[in-house]
Amino acid sequence: MSMGAVTVRALAEHFKLEVLAAEERLDRQVTKPGGHRPGLEFVGYFDYFPMERVQVLGIKEITYLHKLTELERNLHIGNIVKYHPPCFIVTSGQQEDGLKYLMRYCEEEGIPLLRTPLPTTEFIAVMDAFLVKELAERIAIHGVCVNVSGIGILLRGSSGAGKSETAHSLIRRGHRLVADDVIVLKKLSPRTLLGTHNGKTKEFLALRSIGLINVVRLYGRKAFQEETRIALDIELTKWRDNELNNELEVEERYTDYMGVRIPHIQIQLQPGRDVASLVEAAANNWYLQQQGYSAVEEFMSRLQEG
Repeated sequence: MSMGAVTVRALAEHFKLEVLAAEERLDRQVTKPGGHRPGLEFVGYFDYFPMERVQVLGIKEITYLHKLTELERNLHIGNIVKYHPPCFIVTSGQQEDGLKYLMRYCEEEGIPLLRTPLPTTEFIAVMDAFLVKELAERIAIHGVCVNVSGIGILLRGSSGAGKSETAHSLIRRGHRLVADDVIVLKKLSPRTLLGTHNGKTKEFLALRSIGLINVVRLYGRKAFQEETRIALDIELTKWRDNELNNELEVEERYTDYMGVRIPHIQIQLQPGRDVASLVEAAANNWYLQQQGYSAVEEFMSRLQEG
């Protein structure tokens, strides 16, 4: 398991931020999600100052600094920059004339100062969403990740089980590939797992006897999706004749990924079984269960009614 990392340069490129100072220090790293507006810090309270976070300066913060004397302003800014946060970002396209003192301090301390035209609240929201994904705990697993009717599914199984072939059949039915071979799982919250590719295998699907195909070139943009929230973990296994395979209700099982429990289903393989259809059925059944519907409960209710 590893943690993601984001440089200030990557942040600047992603949000098209303008660099106002310390451009040579864009290699500094952001290690914690969540933008911070230094309000209490400007009045001298630093007990809980999140120095590892991006410091965001909106119109409110800059206006406050303008109302101070030069001595007071230098003192307040100096107290913050000495903690060396990753960077400062000025929002709402505020003009450089009112930021010269801040630019000077950032240049002296080697802290990048950047600017965005977006309003403060809007920028913090989109930046936080970006950083949560990029900085999330992550692991890589072997398998295929697909999105079936908006439901993220992991397809796992031993080599040659037919994971990629099943994914291909699902793509032909209008569903989407997310990742083949190497799946990167990101933990966004205790209950949310995101599946994506590792960049190198993006859009590619390896099919035995056929070779490598690019699903976008073959089937169009609708055949691929960058990422998906994982809802089901489906394992393709060998057929076992000695097991009863017509249960009314399968026992609930889960797979644990970084502390996130994902419902686990086994689909036994046998020549002639339409595995892609079974995956679709599993996805649709999971969706109905989330809506509070149980086919078994309805069936038993009918039996009791006579």
